Amino acid sequence: MGIFLWLILSVSILVWLSVRYHLHPFIGLLLAALFMGFIGGLPPGELITTLTGGFGSTIGSIGIVIAAGAIIGEYLEKSGGASVLAGKILAVAGEKRAPLAMGVTGYIVSIPVFCDSGFIVLSALNRAIAGRTGISLSVLAVALGSGLYVTHVFVPPTPGPLAAAATLGADVGWVLMLGLLVSIPVLGVALLWATKACKAYMIKVEIPQDETSNKQEAPAFALALLPILTPILLIALKSIAELPAAPFGESAVFSVITFIGEPIISLLIGAALSLLLVRSGKKIRHQWLEAALQKAGLIILITGAGGAFGAILRQTSLADFAAGFTDLSSVSLLLPFLIAAFLKTAQGSSTVAIITTSALMAPLLTPMGLDDTLARALVVLVIGAGAMTISHINDSYFWVVARFSGMDTATALKTHTIASLLMGITALITLQLLALFLI
Repeated sequence: MGIFLWLILSVSILVWLSVRYHLHPFIGLLLAALFMGFIGGLPPGELITTLTGGFGSTIGSIGIVIAAGAIIGEYLEKSGGASVLAGKILAVAGEKRAPLAMGVTGYIVSIPVFCDSGFIVLSALNRAIAGRTGISLSVLAVALGSGLYVTHVFVPPTPGPLAAAATLGADVGWVLMLGLLVSIPVLGVALLWATKACKAYMIKVEIPQDETSNKQEAPAFALALLPILTPILLIALKSIAELPAAPFGESAVFSVITFIGEPIISLLIGAALSLLLVRSGKKIRHQWLEAALQKAGLIILITGAGGAFGAILRQTSLADFAAGFTDLSSVSLLLPFLIAAFLKTAQGSSTVAIITTSALMAPLLTPMGLDDTLARALVVLVIGAGAMTISHINDSYFWVVARFSGMDTATALKTHTIASLLMGITALITLQLLALFLI
């Protein structure tokens, strides 16, 4: 019990320093890891070895994947591919179903693109649709923001779910497939909220000039979709191939599928395909690549620090304390949800909340009976559910949605923030129901 109380204290101090003094998560997680190592009685030599080993092993398993995902996202954003996807979906759905179209657009675009960037890229299209249809921009903003948010926390190759899967030893393919399944009712609830409740907050938009035009020739829809769809299909195919029924046997086909379905290989294939989106020469390609790798670097460092924190916790007596949770069965999913929700609400970043919570949960999985393949995947997803609950004034995404949609703070809190709360609760209920059948 003592080590658990020290853990609560260290996390609380970490959150307070992040909120009050804007302490960077990379530094904060390393300091928390060192603190818990000393409190846990680890000898100095073992503490350093465990810290560096946890950092290195986490980056080794996830670093290339995050970098490749960042490249795909950057090229989609800068080439106009994200806007092409949005336009096509809107054309199919029709302007009368514009909220559904923008929700689905965000759902797809946010798989490789950070939700903040995705909203900024698509906000001009959102305003144009609001001007043409007369639908309140608050409705379209919540629909688009929710679609982006849902895959941001549930569906690899976004960094949060990938990092959590690496930390918890979860199969990325199962996280991806179950994440897609869980995200459907979650997005449905958000769209209901957007269309039924948010229309009370009218934000009119004048019909603008063509703000979505790109100086470069925009890529074709199929080409823009290719870097997103290919890695998802390859990862999912690998998980199917490795099912006990062995649908592909153990032939050469099985070997090829399991190789190209590895997240590192499939994401590198997606990154290579994203290079086809560039039509402006070698200099532009180099600039986009540099920007992508810079963004990836910060996420990789934070992820590695989270892995170091988890490695330290595994060497303490925390697992012995967690043995008391063994009999909670599927209800134990509530614990990671509450931890992630607390971290998210307190410090604002969903990715940091996911990475920190997964590090905290890593030593608890076995004593809590959550150590088989499907249970680990569900824990990753329930952490994601907590990490979207709730988005408010300390979250950069909250301000992106508000500022790019003409909302004042009060309106954003009444629309976007409540949507994030409803999505988190819906995800938790859905995952608890799945747990009853799967674990």
